[in-house]
Amino acid sequence: MSDDAQWICEACGYVYEASEGDPDGGIPPGTAFEDIPDTWLCPVCGARKREFTRMD
Repeated sequence: MSDDAQWICEACGYVYEASEGDPDGGIPPGTAFEDIPDTWLCPVCGARKREFTRMD
């Protein structure tokens, strides 16, 4: 999988982009979604990582 793939939260529509990361959530820019800890939560709605779907 590509490190620059986008992932969307099925609960609220937030899109995770590796180039931006989630600095407030402790995820630095450039972090591939696959490398985010399973304990990470959506910064908008608090959904779990498993509730995200890859956007193609």
